[in-house]
Amino acid sequence: MFEDLESISERPEPFEFYTARDLWTDDHTWAQMLSFHLNEAIDISSRNAEFISRSVEWIASTFNIGQDTKIADFGCGPGLYATRLAKHRANVTGIDFSGRSLEYAKAVAVRERLDISYVQQNYLDFETRDRFDLVLMIMCDFCALSPTQRREILVKFNRILMPGGSVLLDVYSLAAFAQREEAATYEVNLLNGFWSPHKYYGFLNTFKYYGEKVALDKYTIVEPRRTRTVHNWLQYFTLEDLEREFVAAGFSIEGIYSDVAGTPYDRNSNEFAVIAKKA
Repeated sequence: MFEDLESISERPEPFEFYTARDLWTDDHTWAQMLSFHLNEAIDISSRNAEFISRSVEWIASTFNIGQDTKIADFGCGPGLYATRLAKHRANVTGIDFSGRSLEYAKAVAVRERLDISYVQQNYLDFETRDRFDLVLMIMCDFCALSPTQRREILVKFNRILMPGGSVLLDVYSLAAFAQREEAATYEVNLLNGFWSPHKYYGFLNTFKYYGEKVALDKYTIVEPRRTRTVHNWLQYFTLEDLEREFVAAGFSIEGIYSDVAGTPYDRNSNEFAVIAKKA
């Protein structure tokens, strides 16, 4: 028992483990995540519906979205952005590895008579011969990637964009990092049964890595027949650090905002968004 608790409390190296697939492809947890996506009043998994609608209108205006605009939506979930952008006549491809989310997205596309291409795949592995005008990565997905994964995804974005194409993504800021605190929590059915429909014991260890500006929520879920650990990593950025990563991948920063709805940039905001153009 002591050794088990030692393992549960152990602090890994930054981005030592990548377990996103366990969160997004487990039958129970992806159903939970989909319910969060579709709750229009909250900002879990997706932004609330009012924000998404405002964001899409700003995106459509800023990038002059129309019939010939080709958009790749990385981490599209149940298509909340893809659906709205397709209604602006954009040609949208959504990539996500949650099958349940894509089933919902495809059903909406059929019902709304929208021609949207959905790809069930880890977007880190996504390859295509298509070329796009705009790449989206929204809800701070970029922050969940390791430095190596971020370099690879930015190179991929550059490769699949047309000349002069753009990336729009948002990230967490150092203001948000300052609000995180290290903690250890234990609870029966942690997060109100999020991790399993059956009884389990849940441990949450939150670690901060001050030098790297990284936080980890390490969930250990103990069930009768298995114990599993899910690592939820988040990288926090300064504008200068994010710009450095984009420039190294062949982009220039063209716009800076507090969110993906075009709110003017505030250095004290918990998040910020950038438009980066392919050089």
